[in-house]
Amino acid sequence: MRVVVAMSGGVDSSVSALRLKEAGHDVVGVFLRNGVTEPRARGRGHGCCGVADALDAEEVAGLLGIPFYALDESAAFERIVAGFVGAYARGETPNPCVECNRELKFGELLRFAKALGAEGLATGHYARCEARGDAVVLRRARDRAKDQSYVLATVAPAALKRAHFPVGELTKEEVRDTARRAGLPVHAKPESQEICFVPTGDYRDLLRERRPDLFRAGPVRDGSGALVGEHGGVAGFTVGQRKGLGVAFGAPRYVVATDAATNIVVVGERRELLRQRCRLRDARWFASAAGGGGGRSLQVRAHHEPVGLADLALVDDGAELTISPPGEAITPGQIGVVYEGERVLGAGLLSIA
Repeated sequence: MRVVVAMSGGVDSSVSALRLKEAGHDVVGVFLRNGVTEPRARGRGHGCCGVADALDAEEVAGLLGIPFYALDESAAFERIVAGFVGAYARGETPNPCVECNRELKFGELLRFAKALGAEGLATGHYARCEARGDAVVLRRARDRAKDQSYVLATVAPAALKRAHFPVGELTKEEVRDTARRAGLPVHAKPESQEICFVPTGDYRDLLRERRPDLFRAGPVRDGSGALVGEHGGVAGFTVGQRKGLGVAFGAPRYVVATDAATNIVVVGERRELLRQRCRLRDARWFASAAGGGGGRSLQVRAHHEPVGLADLALVDDGAELTISPPGEAITPGQIGVVYEGERVLGAGLLSIA
């Protein structure tokens, strides 16, 4: 069948295209242009979606003998950037990679794939997915250390039915070995670590450019409300942050909460980060979430270990969760993903219950 592969110029998407080609599929490579202009030179592989990455993707497509397109999605990327900035203005901590997967890769790109007559859309994500009748099952990757099911958990099930994740059954070492044996020039390319529309690597640079009003001085207080210092802008802080507080303490202190409306940053001891209850809003479920939380877990960041759930109660457009033992870094605006074993049960935006 014809499959469109989202090629970022990295080793994972390159091997995805290679494996589909070797399996006999009609493969088409597509690079998504985000319209971001890089203000300074960057080492190859330190970001994604740049000019060097586009050239890498095109070179791999040429070696594989597959058609290649560069799709201008700068307008759609701008919507994601605006949402990112808006979230920080509300005192939330967004995850733009989750938005990109839902709105671009499995939104705009999927529509492009359909226009080309493609039956499937593949990416280099480390995840496993399969359709079971009218349902779809999204599971963690075989390589648990590289698992990316978290950033796919808000993609519509109907879109995931067309998804292919060719490296989901491989380890990172196996992917690099496959690329090396095939002579792909990206086999040793470093992984991207930055937000693609923040080429400086510091999200605060983008916020200062777009919303300088978010960086006005304000009070730093402890849990009792006592003034303990001053900050340079509430948007520069997120729950769980320890470094860069600008205040000296006798023991480690962490950002416990931020309040954009009052421009206050609250700090405290690590134990004050612990939460036993939280809520998911705008939740999407892959399977029935009714019933207790036995055997279920919650992951609150892309690279955090999941915490156990003692209970999950469906309410309105989401759920109220009881965490056991209490977990930390429950951050408003981040995505909370509920797992049942290795299977994604559902996901939504986190808020404090």
